[in-house]
Amino acid sequence: MNVKRWVALVVAVAVVGVSLMFNLFATIVSTDFDQAIEGAGLEEPFMEEVMEQGTDGRIVVIELDGVIQDMGEESPLMSAGYNHQQILDMFDNAMEDPTVDGIVLDVDSPGGGLIESEEVHDKVVEAQEEYDKAVYSSMGGMAASGGYYVSAPADYIAAHPSTLTGSIGVVLSGGIGGLNFSELLEDLGVEDNTITTGPYKDILSGTREMEDDEEEILQEMADEMLDEFVDVIVEGREMPEDTVRDLADGRIYTGNQALDNGLIDGLGGLDDTIVTMEENLGLSNPEVVRYQSQMGGFSSLFGGAMQQLTDDSNELSELITALQQENSPRLMYLYEQ
Repeated sequence: MNVKRWVALVVAVAVVGVSLMFNLFATIVSTDFDQAIEGAGLEEPFMEEVMEQGTDGRIVVIELDGVIQDMGEESPLMSAGYNHQQILDMFDNAMEDPTVDGIVLDVDSPGGGLIESEEVHDKVVEAQEEYDKAVYSSMGGMAASGGYYVSAPADYIAAHPSTLTGSIGVVLSGGIGGLNFSELLEDLGVEDNTITTGPYKDILSGTREMEDDEEEILQEMADEMLDEFVDVIVEGREMPEDTVRDLADGRIYTGNQALDNGLIDGLGGLDDTIVTMEENLGLSNPEVVRYQSQMGGFSSLFGGAMQQLTDDSNELSELITALQQENSPRLMYLYEQ
């Protein structure tokens, strides 16, 4: 590792350390903030940004940006990142608002956790079936794997011609899972003395080679989750199962290719998707609003400063992301580059 990489690693560790200390402070502040909201009789800590003024109906835009993963309390390093609980709350608010005619999910995501993706997917279905709300999906630069999973039940899916979507499948990901550095440890004279209570307790350990029966166990788990992914598309897109399985080999598709193989309904951006919803719902002049977080203040300023810092170094940004993620392996609906 050269000097530049060592410096980047040291800075990354320092930044994450500062983030952890700041999170402790932010937790205290956010608790007071939540209590203030509750005391004032307010519902959710997000606001409505009016995108288009109108008098005939309402359309709500919910932005899903980033890895679909519940990281708990929002980090100051992720001022504009994905907030899982807030996405679910936004759906609840839009569903329960009788003035809302339709919801547009603005997706730009490589996917994420199985459970989190399923929870967002279920909110889409709930909005449609229990509240009779139209839900459309507008795909941005990427809506792959879990990003497609949450879009599959939408009444209409649009993408840019160059959108990367698809990546239908499951990956065992997170931390050091899947890496084997036993030979490196042997060369360094390091011995693993892990004690387990069963032959599979340390499955996916990076200090030894994976056995054939262990690989079979993990593959069965991944295949089971793939079956669920396929079922979601079969039901949401009303496509034959054999057609979906042909598409579910993990490859990514452009928006043009996704349209050709039936994974989306049309080409266009967010504005085009909103216009399509207006026309399909017969709304001549609806108000269009975007739900946005109003958790600004010091956290946003700090997050913006860290974002500016990491923008100057791709390596540093990747290191910070890796250090923030869980160390334990997990199955994910995630497109990994």
